[in-house]
Amino acid sequence: MDGAQRIALGSVAVGLVVLALKTAAFLLTGSVALYSDAAESIVNVAAAAAAFMAVRLAAAPPDRNHPYGHHKAEYVSAVVEGALIIVAAAAILHEAWDAFQNPRELALTPLGIGANVAASAINGLWCLVLFRKGRTLRSPALVADGRHLMTDVVSSAGVLAGVGAVAVTGLQWLDPALACLVAINVLWSGAVLVRSSVGGLMDEAAAPETLDRIREVIAVNADGAIEAHDLRTRNAGRLTFLDFHLVVPGDMRVSAAHDICDRIERALQDEDGDMVVTIHVEPDDKAKHAGIVVL
Repeated sequence: MDGAQRIALGSVAVGLVVLALKTAAFLLTGSVALYSDAAESIVNVAAAAAAFMAVRLAAAPPDRNHPYGHHKAEYVSAVVEGALIIVAAAAILHEAWDAFQNPRELALTPLGIGANVAASAINGLWCLVLFRKGRTLRSPALVADGRHLMTDVVSSAGVLAGVGAVAVTGLQWLDPALACLVAINVLWSGAVLVRSSVGGLMDEAAAPETLDRIREVIAVNADGAIEAHDLRTRNAGRLTFLDFHLVVPGDMRVSAAHDICDRIERALQDEDGDMVVTIHVEPDDKAKHAGIVVL
């Protein structure tokens, strides 16, 4: 089991602990706002389990049916997580509407509030782990899980503030109103998550700053060639696939052109060890006098 899988499995364990604490907080207080917090934690557990399965599948080596590997499984997980977030928001809105119609007396005990505070603190600390490890391991599933948990932390802070306002003012309608705001926030986070994941499934290009660095590395390390053009990139999980055409003098030996390609590939992989490079060599009559000029 690699690092990404261990972190993803850790998310499942953390999610179960947080769910237990938030459920206890709801049962002890009867607050629909705290119910909304617990409902989001159910999604967290399901999403963490989906992320673990996706990371595990993504780690599988290429095979006959998937010669480029299984890395896009992580994007599928993130889309599933976004869909689960939307389901959670619908459940929260349903419960909030019922609370509007049938106002409930809250029992805001220190034990109930303390359970929710403890759960939020655990989520906040785990968010930091997911962001750091997700970016280091270039795992969309872990980063998506971190973003989702960060939304949960923000929601929990708002819920606790609102429950405190109910205790101070005695206005019971503030509790379901706050739950509605949490649901809207959850829906927004789900939409953002699905959008970013669909981008990965649709083979979005590398970030502009990454493309600039790639062009610079090619220009510096293609000595002997004339130009490089038609550069394309796409991201698939932690991998970046890159291909381009390299124009060399028409009378250059194949072995010499191959040496240039090897040099470029080594330089690019020194820059990013998760880059898969494909170079198509062309003679000088194919030059477009555009793209990357060799320095």
